[in-house]
Amino acid sequence: MAVIGGVAWASIPAPEAARPYAAHPTVVELYQSQGCSSCPPAQDNINAIADRGDVVALSFSVTYWDYLGWKDSFGSPRYTQRQWDYAHHNNRDQVGTPQVWVNGRTTILGSDKAELNAAIARAGAFRARPLSLRDGRLSIAAGTAPKGGADLWLVRYDPRTVQVAIRAGENGGRTLPHRDIVRDLVKVGHWTGAAQTIALPKAASAPLKSVVLLQGGTGGPILDALRI
Repeated sequence: MAVIGGVAWASIPAPEAARPYAAHPTVVELYQSQGCSSCPPAQDNINAIADRGDVVALSFSVTYWDYLGWKDSFGSPRYTQRQWDYAHHNNRDQVGTPQVWVNGRTTILGSDKAELNAAIARAGAFRARPLSLRDGRLSIAAGTAPKGGADLWLVRYDPRTVQVAIRAGENGGRTLPHRDIVRDLVKVGHWTGAAQTIALPKAASAPLKSVVLLQGGTGGPILDALRI
């Protein structure tokens, strides 16, 4: 252990952005709204892990706070519905912001950075990795699918830092930085356990990036994720 300037460097973990790249990353979904005054700290936490190689951090803008006076510039009813799907699947009767789901299994308050990092650490790597990509086609290996099968979602997101000037609502007068903003969410297939190969839609134009999620039913756990 090297001690430099009174600091034991061997005891300091590698910076988040320097962590090894994972083709099958842990999926962190933030549900937030530009009109919610509690959301900026959670978005900051997502921004802070956006460059981690072992994580794909996705910021979903919901629409149910638009009535407060500011319509979220990235909001979509589809993202609101996805959050409700998680709630219904897990026998919850309400949703709120800022909420984080990790691999579709664990939910936490997104504004607590320590809790977020702990949830990611607990999630670990996927036990099975049935997804693979070859020549622009997505393959799913044979395996045991959950009851009712699993859905394949193509998520396209913007990895850049986008500064949004909020002109009304609870955050009126603030400029908020957003990263990994989800811009499109499309169901591209369904898996019942048999091996299959599907053609994906045309690749997204730069600067958007894409990840495919294999999810056990509507609002169920994520079984695998693949960057494409």
